[in-house]
Amino acid sequence: MSLAAVLTLAVVAAVFVLLVFTTLAPDVLLLGGVIVLLLTGVLDVKEALAGLSNEGMVTVGFLFVVSAGVVETGGISWVAERLFGRPKTELGAVARMIVPAGALSAFMNNTPLVAMLIPAVSDWAKKIRVPASKLMIPLSYAAILGGTCTLIGTSTNLVVNGLVVDAAEEEIKAAGRSTLPVEGLGMFDITWVGVPAALAGGAFIIIFGRWLLPNRNAALAQLSDPRQYTVEMLVPPDSPLIGKSIEDAGLRHLPGVFLAEIDRGDTVLPAVAPQERLQANDRLVFVGVVDSVVDLHKTRGLIPATDQVFKLASPRSSRCLTEAVVSNTCPLVGRTIRDGRFRSVYNAAVIAVARNGERINKKIGDIVLRSGDTLLLEAPPSFVDQQRNSRDFFLVSQLEGSNPPTHERAKIALSILLGMVLLVTLSDLAGPLPLVGEISMLKAAMLAAGLMLLTRCCTAAAARRAIDWQVLLAIAASFGLSAALEKTGAAKLLADAFIDLAQGHPWPTLAVIYLVTLIVTELITNNAAAALMFPLALATARQLDVNWMPFVIVVMMAASAGFATPIGYQTNLMVYGPGGYRFSDYVRIGVPLDLLIGVVTVALAPLVWPFHS
Repeated sequence: MSLAAVLTLAVVAAVFVLLVFTTLAPDVLLLGGVIVLLLTGVLDVKEALAGLSNEGMVTVGFLFVVSAGVVETGGISWVAERLFGRPKTELGAVARMIVPAGALSAFMNNTPLVAMLIPAVSDWAKKIRVPASKLMIPLSYAAILGGTCTLIGTSTNLVVNGLVVDAAEEEIKAAGRSTLPVEGLGMFDITWVGVPAALAGGAFIIIFGRWLLPNRNAALAQLSDPRQYTVEMLVPPDSPLIGKSIEDAGLRHLPGVFLAEIDRGDTVLPAVAPQERLQANDRLVFVGVVDSVVDLHKTRGLIPATDQVFKLASPRSSRCLTEAVVSNTCPLVGRTIRDGRFRSVYNAAVIAVARNGERINKKIGDIVLRSGDTLLLEAPPSFVDQQRNSRDFFLVSQLEGSNPPTHERAKIALSILLGMVLLVTLSDLAGPLPLVGEISMLKAAMLAAGLMLLTRCCTAAAARRAIDWQVLLAIAASFGLSAALEKTGAAKLLADAFIDLAQGHPWPTLAVIYLVTLIVTELITNNAAAALMFPLALATARQLDVNWMPFVIVVMMAASAGFATPIGYQTNLMVYGPGGYRFSDYVRIGVPLDLLIGVVTVALAPLVWPFHS
């Protein structure tokens, strides 16, 4: 083993140890490993920076923009409501999420699926009061498991299929015939192993996830927030909530906020029953903390009861929610919001008022302002810059991600998303399309992101905010480490050493190939692991003079089974931040899941495709 290979293995091992035993950010550690390999000459500049131009990394970046378009229009809430429902227990929540996520992933690339569902699951977790840390890893794992059920479910399967075609063509050139199919694998060849593995893996996550996944509920901090806002929301005549009960509309047991009363004409309903049905022009009075009021503000079918928000000059989609604390020198102190003409003076509409935990039982316009009142405002972003140093307010703070959704464009955003998925699926099934040729995931994501901006489903500012640079840098750095392992031959040396242990016995050899492919996947990336291990697996099958199909299937399954580390599969990295995870969280639940999928795969593959036919 060369000095470069030894150094590479040492750096990779150090990165993993630091990821497990420290709280340092993954992107910092991974980039640090790449820098060390660059400074020591193991990687040149081009190889170290290659990850930044990698198609997979760039694709994820564009998918963040696509996801932002669906979120900004409120379409994600519509998707979550219909896919996930309202389970009563944490166990039911995990089950309700895993089943549709896994099923969808079988027929669409799992990366855009996870990008689309992350904000939906995050919002859904708040509504059903389940920690996001209990749902984000299961979301990634369900997408990975579902992707193993068909040829097009994951890019790894397509990579291996391409390698099968290349190997068949080389055999034909060398011997005039091939034992491998020139047309590649069938759409559902892997299904015989993929579906049992997905069912076993899904059952494992549902049953044992409650103990193996961390419980980090950030919402608990929200509930202790002393600022209790009173906010009025109106059910407009065209609201889809009309005729629904409070419970069916999802307005009961909201985290951090409660429905205090309903004003219906001259009637006030102070103790609202969950079976009470909403009517047009109902005024709903909520009391809650700021984050919950922001979520309420985004609910489809409700609008702020004050008409002042519709009199502001800027369009609603370009505004955001801002908190401002009234100072003792504010000229409106001692006057009502209406008489003080707050909107005209500040170009902002008051949505709610918090006063030292006291409930203000008045309509917004009738509230007399006092020094120290905290106002929740709907205003253009320029309000913060204009009033930051004003003597009228002690403190001005913009709430990130609080732009009112453009619900009228939700169907457009969802249509763009569906079109992106269908375009890639048709290209995978039918090959190059007329006029446009082959449509890769990158091309489809770029097109969809552009359409989100052109149709104003997503603003440029929202698109920039949506890109998670920590995830992208971690993905790019992982490709740098992968390049070092391949370049120095360290990965191949380890693989050869493990495979030599079981030579001459097909079933143990199959198990070893699965294990080695799995280790390589966890160390580098799924596609790189598949490309590295395929020739070794095929050569092993030929050397043993047995059917090659079980070995190919094992490589496909193991290269997708990157459950034990966040860098083993890019969807794992995508949920790392939203779930508030640590490296050890993946190890705790991922290692037993890796072994379970390995047992199912190694046991079934030779039964479906016998070694000696």
